[in-house]
Amino acid sequence: MKTIIFTFFLVWIALAGQAKDYRIHSAKELEALVLSPGDRVLMEPGEWKDQKIVFKGNGTKARPIVLLAANPGKTVLSGNSSLVIDGAWLLVDGLSFEYGFLTGGEVVDFSEKSTYCRLTNTAIVDYNNPDEKVDYRWVSLRGSRNRVDHCFFKGKRHQGVTLIVWLSDTPNYHQIDHNYFGPRPELGRNGGETIRIGTSTWSFHDSFTVVEENIFEHCNGELEAVSNKSCKNIIRNNLFYECKATLTLRHGNHAEVYGNFFLGNGKPGTGGVRIIGEDHFVHDNYFQDLTGTSVSAAISVMAGLPNPILTSHWQVKNAVITDNLIVNCKEPFAIAAGYNPGRYLPALNTVFAKNIIVANESPLKWYDERVVIDFKDNQIFSKSYSGTPEKGFVLKNEVVKRMENGLYLKPGQPAFKPFWESTKIGPDWAKLNTSFPVL
Repeated sequence: MKTIIFTFFLVWIALAGQAKDYRIHSAKELEALVLSPGDRVLMEPGEWKDQKIVFKGNGTKARPIVLLAANPGKTVLSGNSSLVIDGAWLLVDGLSFEYGFLTGGEVVDFSEKSTYCRLTNTAIVDYNNPDEKVDYRWVSLRGSRNRVDHCFFKGKRHQGVTLIVWLSDTPNYHQIDHNYFGPRPELGRNGGETIRIGTSTWSFHDSFTVVEENIFEHCNGELEAVSNKSCKNIIRNNLFYECKATLTLRHGNHAEVYGNFFLGNGKPGTGGVRIIGEDHFVHDNYFQDLTGTSVSAAISVMAGLPNPILTSHWQVKNAVITDNLIVNCKEPFAIAAGYNPGRYLPALNTVFAKNIIVANESPLKWYDERVVIDFKDNQIFSKSYSGTPEKGFVLKNEVVKRMENGLYLKPGQPAFKPFWESTKIGPDWAKLNTSFPVL
């Protein structure tokens, strides 16, 4: 008898812990569910109009709770639909937001309590209020250790950041990777960033957010495509393709920017990296055929404001700019960009070292010639250079090698495939074109 009872108890334990699948047709049906680790909620294909989806639960690392489109890309959230992700180890997969808009808030909102949650394989396309001055975000990342990956965002025309990381008293360690940020037209004012990590008022808080292997195509909402406004973030191995907007270290300190590609193809106003603040490390990036100048130069070191407040342009200190390859850019290095009688503090203890520039004239544009910069072991490759290189630059009467895909190689660098030619970017179901010709 005891053996039978014990066996029954083991079976009951096994059944109690067994994950379940639920198929739903509305946000109301999701709200009625009590979800356990390992459960999956499948959203039926079709148009889900005006659905306020709240996805709550607490999964585990081994057994996350999943909300997914039964047929990826075929569950279309329209009208004023939105999604809140609120819990731990929650995974959202395969949704599409189209044919709608909001009047405020967020299309997708990771709550302040969210942790180890993930949005993947999802698209938000042309989700625009008819009034372009209406401010709302497409994705807000709160909480901690959340991830947005393999998503597609395209066509945001109204006020507000496409994807924003909000800060708190503790670092959040978010990850933003393998997303395709498609065209965002010029907004004509501030508030058109594609990604912003933090806010000015929280900019001296650590975030430790990583932004990597994303594509930014024609992201021109405002001057800043990626706006760093917090400390200790890493922005690496991304492609900025024909973007007027720059990767801007706007507020906060200790950012590392490396392995990124900036391809301008000679398009008007295309820019690179803009540096403001302290202890930034900008290295091993690739810049080609950019036409931007001053604050939109390939690498721009800004002048600072005296007695700055949190929203000001802070003085550049201890920046290290090294091992970057800059090819055929109109203004490779802009020194003291944005200088005026009220914004005049020079960069301090800033080093440009071992950069390689392909150009036929000086790579330096001085907006304040009183600034003292330490230039070391930089090389200029040119067959027809005019003038004498400045101190810290050596002229090489040579050409750098070019690969079949149009990208150039540093001397001694083996041929390689950039990440967008070898790595899946965006949702599987969207079948996006990730061919980016270098003209």
